[in-house]
Amino acid sequence: MEKKIALLKGDGIGPEIVDSAVRVLEAVAAKYGHTFEFTPHLIGGCAIDATGAPLPEETVKGCLASDSVLLGAVGGPKWDTLPGHLRPEKALLGIRAAMELFTNLRPAKLYPALAGDCPLRADIVANGFDLMIVRELTGGIYFGERGMREGKYGEEAYDTECYSRMEIERIGRVAFETAQKRGKHLCSIDKANVLESSRLWRKVMHELATEYPDVELSDMLVDNAAMQLVRNPAQFDVIVTSNMFGDILSDEASQLTGSIGMLPSASLGSTSRGLYEPIHGSAPDIAGKHIANPVATILSAAMMLRYSFGMAAEADDIVRAVDEVLEAGCRTADLAHGAPSMSTEEMTDAILARL
Repeated sequence: MEKKIALLKGDGIGPEIVDSAVRVLEAVAAKYGHTFEFTPHLIGGCAIDATGAPLPEETVKGCLASDSVLLGAVGGPKWDTLPGHLRPEKALLGIRAAMELFTNLRPAKLYPALAGDCPLRADIVANGFDLMIVRELTGGIYFGERGMREGKYGEEAYDTECYSRMEIERIGRVAFETAQKRGKHLCSIDKANVLESSRLWRKVMHELATEYPDVELSDMLVDNAAMQLVRNPAQFDVIVTSNMFGDILSDEASQLTGSIGMLPSASLGSTSRGLYEPIHGSAPDIAGKHIANPVATILSAAMMLRYSFGMAAEADDIVRAVDEVLEAGCRTADLAHGAPSMSTEEMTDAILARL
């Protein structure tokens, strides 16, 4: 099988971790007889430096012409003083909108080998957890009407949370179908006791539930969900929620795994083309030191194989290799706690050896 993959390495540690994922994808291609064509494009701070814009039109065209996209990370102190529309992070919203990616899948799994890195009590850790957060990606407050105005107390800023029935239905269907393939339990997170947008969200989710009788649907207010994630994460199978709530809760869930450097994500739309990226940032403080954990990006590449290319066996092979290196005690600096650790390249080599 031949596939075209756009590479958006970005800033900070982005180039290092994307290079690691490319090495793994090349090994998978060689093992299974595939051909992957990689084309790099600029995004974020490096794009600003080169073109004056965080998301050049050439990058958008390149992503739309690919079969899928692998992204590293964007941003850094160098660009923090730029106006909002020129910030590197603006490119993330732009590329998601351009590719019409309305779903973000963020798995959070506690690897047995990393149980000691989980910050929760031992009795909670003993239960383990393996959950999937389905986050709506192109609606809500991040994309709503915003601005500055003169208010009751003088200058004020506003951002608007708005969701249509269509937006809720399409993310809801993804969530129900995801739950059907897992433990058949879906928890919908909202703030229906306060927000009108959440009341419509809850109404639509309950209407959809009648179409999926094999899935058990429950509701939870977002503040309670934030508490329940640290009290008993094992209770969750699939979580579906809005853009902002999903952004916050998925970052909270990532910390329960022991390191944000372990978690991948997939952004999907109505076609097979997706955007795959680790959930961590550009980590400019360690950029160029070759100590970044490449696992989240490598697992993001595995999600690409699974969700965009239909290569389940190949994806499983990567996940197995990661499991084995962790069980063997391989650790990058974020997981070593001061003990001897592997470089980015050495960790990648260890995974490649098991492929």
